[in-house]
Amino acid sequence: MSDYFPPEAYGELSDGIRKVLFSADEIQARVRELGQEIARDYDGRLPLLVGVLKGVFPFMADLARMITIPVEVDFMSIASYTEATREQGLVRIEKDLGEPINGRHVLFIEDVIDTGLTLNYLLRNLRARQPASLEVCALFDKGRRRLIDIPIKYKGFDLPDRFVVGYGLDCREKYRNLPFVGLLKPEVFQPAR
Repeated sequence: MSDYFPPEAYGELSDGIRKVLFSADEIQARVRELGQEIARDYDGRLPLLVGVLKGVFPFMADLARMITIPVEVDFMSIASYTEATREQGLVRIEKDLGEPINGRHVLFIEDVIDTGLTLNYLLRNLRARQPASLEVCALFDKGRRRLIDIPIKYKGFDLPDRFVVGYGLDCREKYRNLPFVGLLKPEVFQPAR
């Protein structure tokens, strides 16, 4: 299958990309595999896919379409209090789940996991609500930055400890709509002097 979203098709957005790390085809192939694994593992159950806005939306939408059993979907939205508290994993839930999850099979969907601090906080919060099960599916894992061990049941790709954009990952709210993931040129994300 050829890459139907070539980087050059994105004009000004792709001009800021130094190197494509994962093509749209590579991402879609791995998302399809993850969907098949999840469908097999959750067959006979009705999993609830939970994601944190905004970055997870492309992955979660594509993943949900690749899961061939019934699923339900819900979202949370969080904000950091300050830069210092964010580095400690302390966040404020701005939008909570719409329904109780006690007794549900919850699959927490993440676009990227780095330090694990924020995710650890969210998983503790969700476990306190007594789901029947709670597992993590992450498309990208920056394991070298991990400060807290997070068990990832479904993982897409290992990601180098570099600043990347695309497929939901952003730089100042831009680049989320790229169907591939790439490294930004340094001049794009460094503040002008």
